[in-house]
Parts: sequence; C-alpha cells; structure tokens
Amino acid sequence: MRSFRVGGAVRDALLGLPVNDTDWVVVGATPEEMIAAGYLPVGKDFPVFLHPRTREEHALARTERKTGRGYRGFAFHASPDVTLEQDLARRDLTINAIAQAPDGTLIDPFGGQRDLKARVLRHVTTAFREDPVRILRVARFAARFHDFTLAPETMRLMREMVAEGEADHLVPERVWQELARGLMEDHPSRMFDVLRGCGALERVLPEVDRLWGVPQRADYHPEVDTGVHNMMVLDMAARLRAPLPVRFACLTHDLGKGTTPPEVLPRHIGHEQRSADLLKTVCNRLRVPNECRELADVVAREHGNIHRSGEYGAAAVVRLLERCDAFRKPQRFEQVLQACECDARGRLGMQEQPYPQRDRLLAALQAARAVDTAAIAARAREQGLGGERIGEQIQQARAQTVAAALQTSSASAA
Repeated sequence: MRSFRVGGAVRDALLGLPVNDTDWVVVGATPEEMIAAGYLPVGKDFPVFLHPRTREEHALARTERKTGRGYRGFAFHASPDVTLEQDLARRDLTINAIAQAPDGTLIDPFGGQRDLKARVLRHVTTAFREDPVRILRVARFAARFHDFTLAPETMRLMREMVAEGEADHLVPERVWQELARGLMEDHPSRMFDVLRGCGALERVLPEVDRLWGVPQRADYHPEVDTGVHNMMVLDMAARLRAPLPVRFACLTHDLGKGTTPPEVLPRHIGHEQRSADLLKTVCNRLRVPNECRELADVVAREHGNIHRSGEYGAAAVVRLLERCDAFRKPQRFEQVLQACECDARGRLGMQEQPYPQRDRLLAALQAARAVDTAAIAARAREQGLGGERIGEQIQQARAQTVAAALQTSSASAA
C-alpha cells in the first residue's frame, strides 16, 4: 500500500502558491485494509477515507467507465490492481494530474509540469469528454490562473461536448458550486469568457449569455455592450474583495436588459423589474442560497434608484431605505451599496471614480435608525391612532432626522 499526494496540492506547491488542502491517492489497498489501518470511510460514490491523524482525504486509486449522461453517469472501479497512472489519466487537466511520492519524487505521465511552465490549461485524455462538470472546472481554473491560456484542442473538445448535449445534463447543485467558486476568483470574468467560448453559458445561464451584443446609452455606458459592462462590474467586485452574495448580485443586476424590446434600444426603461423576475428563474433553477438570492433581488430592483439617490430629498431617501429593508438588515444594505458601487465603477473610464451615494445613504440610515420608533408608536396609540397612521408618523420622524443629517453632510462636503 502506497500513498501519493495528488492534484491541487502538488500543482500549487510547484507554482509557489499556498497549499490549503492536501488530497492523497492510495495504490495497492482494499477498503478493508484502509479501515483496519484506522482510516475513516466517508466516500458515498467511491472509496474515500480520512486519515486517522491528519484527517486529510485518501482515495483509493480508481478508474471510471461512462454509463450514462451527465455528472452521475459513471461506474467506478477501485481495486489494488489499479495503477497510479490509470488514476491520473481520469483527471481533468494535466496540471492537476501530477502526483508526488512521500520522498518528494514527482510522477507526471501527462506533461503537467510542462504545461505549468508554459502556462497552459490542457485536458489529460479524451476521457475528459465524459464528465460535463469538467467544462465548468476548466472555466473556473481559467478565472483562477488568469495568465494561463486554454489549449485550442481543449476548447475544441469542450465545444463538441456542448454540441453533443452533455452540458444539458449538468446537475444544478454542481453548476452552482462551480459558479460560486469561480465568482470568488480574482478574475471571475474569465470564467464567463471560457463558458461563452465553448457555448456552455447559453446552456447553463442563458439569462447572462444574452446580454452580449445588447447596446446601452453611450453617455452612461462608454463600453456600450451590456455583456462587457456586466463583466467589468464583476471584476470590480473582485477588485474590491466583495463577498459571494455581492458578486452574484453584480452578475445578475442587469439581466432585464437582455429582454429589452429592440425598438426601444439603447434605452432600458423598466429593466430593473425584469431583472428581478429573471433572477427568480435563475435562483430556482440553480437552487441559489437565500443569502445570495435576497441580496441580488434588492440590487436588481433598486440599483438605479440608489445611483440617483444623490438627487433625492429626505422623504424619498427614507422610502428607498424601507424598500431595501435597510432598517432591519443594515449589514445587508452595506453589501447592496457595495454591489451598486461596483456597477457604477464597472464602466469604461470610470473605474477610479468615487461613489458618494454610498456614504450619503449610510449616513441617512444611521440617522434614521436613531429615531425612537417605540416612543413614537406609544404616543400615537395614546392619541387613538392605528397601524397605518403610526407608520406615517415614524416615516415623518425619520425624514426629519435624515433631512438634518443630509444638510450637515452637505455643509461638511462644501
């Protein structure tokens, strides 16, 4: 029984990057021998074990055979006679198919070190075509290793897979998993460049794919193309180190522009509500977590109003805060504003522009939250007023406080 370090840990070490997780492949062992040695079995689809001390994953060397469509259409074979090279042959990219023995010796039967030096993403064998998730993984690695090129033969193979319908059988949970990881890379737009290039984006996220080629008003969007703008917004979110919910909101904030009637282009009146409606479809299909779903909904509906909020008086600002549920969820509102800042700065020539709406609205929220709503409600009830009238009095009190705060803020700025 021999264990070899494999995959990302070897790749990242060779690139001089931090190694966070280490995976191992075990050759020449049976599940019974692993358990007898103290390993804890955790794999559902194939034999994977946790080391009794380090808790790192150790998988038995295995081969796989295609039995049906999609991610789950495989039969796995793990036995002591499966070699290390056979196991490496089933991996996605050559840079992920390098193993390292305990003595440091590298086992690299498919040229992974060569491709690391050449900065190339290349599939290992034609077995790549049997798993459509690999299309998403390659796109995600392109976002992580943004200075790597994608081998032409790998792009060609991915296009063939899409044409054969493999991308239509992707499991929603895996699509979201890979999408979320790709969104958190330093250059997330590259993931979508690759997915568009092979045709997979049209299959997994048609609502995003249709944004390219849609014109916008050049006075607001010098980059003109909606898809280009969308990617600039996403990369701005990465530049600002935004969390996943903000990045997802950036990706989906303008979906409605893809359904603007051609006769009214380049204007996109009402695209905010159309974006929110399309967002629901995307979130239901991909089973997007509520935290991402809810933030993206607010951004889709209100980003235009937030951009224009510098022109709003106190009462309009309070109504905007209420629609954004900012009083109950102030931390989420800060993320909404971050997404809107990414939208404003994700435009050609505007990347370094300030976004004063953020500070203005946060100051307004801080002032409005200081209003003692419980005291106002108690006084109103003493006067015999009911729910709607109480709400009106609270809104008026907040507007008065916000007006004073905004006046102070304007005076300070002057």
